[in-house]
Amino acid sequence: MKITRRKLAALAMQAAAVQAQAPGERPQKSGDVQVLNPRNKVPVSLLIDDSTCLVNLAHFGIPHFAEAYPDRYLQDWRKLPREIPDSFVREFGEWTRENGVKGKYSIVPYPACVGWVDRDMPGWSRKELTDSLSLVRTLIAPNWDIHPEMITHTWVIDTKTGRPFPERTERFMENFGWSQDKSADEIANYMAYALRILKNAELPCEGITTPGGFAGRRLVELSKATLQACKDVYQTEIPHYFRHAILDSRSVAPRVENVRGLNSSDPQCVVSIIACTGDWYGGWDGLVTPALDKMITADSKAGRMAEVIERGEPAIMMCHWPGIYCNGQKDGFHTLKEVHKRLKAGYGDRFEWMKIGDIARYWAAKELTAISKEGNRVKLRAPYACPDFTLKISGRNVRGVKIGNAMAKAKVEQDGVVVIFDLAKGETSLELV
Repeated sequence: MKITRRKLAALAMQAAAVQAQAPGERPQKSGDVQVLNPRNKVPVSLLIDDSTCLVNLAHFGIPHFAEAYPDRYLQDWRKLPREIPDSFVREFGEWTRENGVKGKYSIVPYPACVGWVDRDMPGWSRKELTDSLSLVRTLIAPNWDIHPEMITHTWVIDTKTGRPFPERTERFMENFGWSQDKSADEIANYMAYALRILKNAELPCEGITTPGGFAGRRLVELSKATLQACKDVYQTEIPHYFRHAILDSRSVAPRVENVRGLNSSDPQCVVSIIACTGDWYGGWDGLVTPALDKMITADSKAGRMAEVIERGEPAIMMCHWPGIYCNGQKDGFHTLKEVHKRLKAGYGDRFEWMKIGDIARYWAAKELTAISKEGNRVKLRAPYACPDFTLKISGRNVRGVKIGNAMAKAKVEQDGVVVIFDLAKGETSLELV
């Protein structure tokens, strides 16, 4: 794919800006205690964009994009299927459930202005829509975080009227211009509109995915708006969002941002989840040949996933739902099955599939839990509870770790001990024995 100077400039701007987001408060940490990955395994996850109920967003979205950029979106969208059927959602959901594959699955609330997931979807019966939502709730949501991807993923909606603005240019597309000069409150208002649609549809939600270049020049405001909107609509304890993909040598660990009130009864933070791959499954329109070996090679020793797993950071892939379906050919889905097979062959139990909300919670606890060590006692003050919290505590001649009167799950090593336990919110005391 040819990369234009404009694209290079945009990538450079994003690379610089992603480092500029406000971290906020941080607690004291003991140098003798290290927070490891959950259960000492590398988190792996998959971010699915452009998914929704019934609608193939590529079919309906391309003519909208082409109206704003007539020289760029030349795909013959009429040849693409209008629907990604629930039979495929079921096939995908059952396979991922059986194989423990987890991640994030978008539900675009008003996809390409076709219809509302909490009301009606013209072209489909009311029963077809309610059955589709039920399938997402029962089969997808247990193992996948559900996100809105703004409201339409194409034209910006006037939240006072629920209708697209009349101007049909790049300036009024969610993916491009509209958000680039907006305040945190304005972005939060727009996000909250999207979240309320999912809430009306009785879908769980703890985070948000941004479409395309949404808020690419307003990253601090985007982070604050995510926190504000998720708290307002869902009362989310630890909101998270997906905006960035990093494909170079920089860290792809989640970023815990806008932290405040750590020592209060109502701590606040938002977590930026970062993908480590591009979309190498089938593209956003399902017309791209998957690039399996770019993710992981047949011998499981190379590729971007192998690279990130080896350095111990969360290896989070991204893709698009039309690419997983690949216009009925399912090329992206077959690629996912092979990626999963190669990961298992190469890394066995060294990695673990996780929902991104669970990764966000773990990183918030990892970054924000105060830890001190005095003699054989470790004290923790946690703003958030977290399952499978995993510490390595330095020390010699250690036989185990007690929490209260009970022995914790621990592995004794030559220079210390690795302990795994469910971290409670508030004060916790560990004793080396």
